[in-house]
Amino acid sequence: MLRLHNSLARREEDFAPADGHTVRLYTCGPTVYNVVTIGNLRFFLAADLLCRYLRYLGWEVHQVMNLTDVDDKTIAGCQSEGVPLSEFTGRYAELFFQDLCTLNIAPAWKYPRATEHIPQMLALIQTLLDKGHAYVRDGSVYFDISSFPQYGRLSGVRPEEAADVREFGRLQEDEYEREAVADFVLWKAAKPGEPTWDSPWGPGRPGWHIECSAMSMQYLGETMDLHAGAVDLLFPHHENEIAQSEAATGQPFSRFWTHVEFLIVDGHKMSKSLGNYYTLGDLLAKGHRPMAVRHQLMTAHYRKQLNFTLDGLQQSESALDRLTTYVSRLPRLPLPEGESAQVGEILTRAHAKFREALDDDLNVPGALGVVFEVLAETNPLIEGGQFHTGDRDRVLDFLRDTDQVLGLLTVTLAEVAAPQTSDDDKIDALVAARTAARAARDWAKADQIRDELTEQGIILEDTAGGTVWRRA
Repeated sequence: MLRLHNSLARREEDFAPADGHTVRLYTCGPTVYNVVTIGNLRFFLAADLLCRYLRYLGWEVHQVMNLTDVDDKTIAGCQSEGVPLSEFTGRYAELFFQDLCTLNIAPAWKYPRATEHIPQMLALIQTLLDKGHAYVRDGSVYFDISSFPQYGRLSGVRPEEAADVREFGRLQEDEYEREAVADFVLWKAAKPGEPTWDSPWGPGRPGWHIECSAMSMQYLGETMDLHAGAVDLLFPHHENEIAQSEAATGQPFSRFWTHVEFLIVDGHKMSKSLGNYYTLGDLLAKGHRPMAVRHQLMTAHYRKQLNFTLDGLQQSESALDRLTTYVSRLPRLPLPEGESAQVGEILTRAHAKFREALDDDLNVPGALGVVFEVLAETNPLIEGGQFHTGDRDRVLDFLRDTDQVLGLLTVTLAEVAAPQTSDDDKIDALVAARTAARAARDWAKADQIRDELTEQGIILEDTAGGTVWRRA
């Protein structure tokens, strides 16, 4: 049974979709005003790993990830560039999707944009007004948190801790200190130069919080199974989502809440002034591979801070090399027929430990460690001639199975499954010629062939069973 830490209950609980079949999941997406950072990508990867494991368990996953394409940041950005809001946000949305693809993050079921769901927001705001949970002031609409006694269940922050709540709230913008407690804006009256939409209360634009409630309920219904986000969104954003949604519907907004901890860099908060501010593009420009970045972002449990360092990323490069080298050489190993009971025991134990780790609040580092344990336990058997063709097939099946969740070996596993090509045949012939030259002690010819293969991007490995090769 999968157990997840439920932020609402403040403990781990058994998780399964309410209908036993489809997980209705909302994950907070980016505000598309800039290129996302590796800190943002840590959350998006955690959400990807969660979705992958939910599917691995046999459930269908309806993951909705919103794009915030109207707020203070996006408006300031389009105004500074003198371009329409849709052009400005569209550019950064496309860069966001490119980063997801580069890191092998599977697409969500839906990517709703706030500007495409204004009617749903207006209807939700009107419901809150009709039920006495909101009020209008100067063309803006505010949620009255005093009308919702349950406010603070998620975060522990209570309305009575704030002085002059309404006065503070009427001055509040999207850009505010996270510690502030106040009536929050649902609809913001128009300001000169800002994009606006018509409403019953005058022209304006939606507040940030109402966007997520309207879009999630549009696609997932009044009560979803799971809502995930970064820990900095727990208050006030997620608290406000709960208040406005449950005040409108009278139903629980989400059964489970999951929050991903911060990423820090070199022990400090990521900051341009400290020179530790990285985007995925920055790391790729330094020569790092996307899957090494993915690996590094997986090395800490999602509820613990991840201290990202370039040294750590280099260690992930080495770990990825060990993994891809192992996989690439398996099909070309000269192996005896049959299979080993010892390998069967290793894989049976590994499958159980892999599931056990992920069932324990999605312990991805633990699951990743199980995969490397299989490498460590089978490599001596390969070198000692105790590894067989059936063992190779079973190990590859294990790696394909576990990579449905980890997503590190998609390309490598596809390469080893591809049919032998004429280029492969030519490489095999050169490797055989080099083996013959070595047997004849013609070291000059053997070195010449190795150099020729190296120029073609072929890496050779001399093992006890013969020479195997792989592409760099």
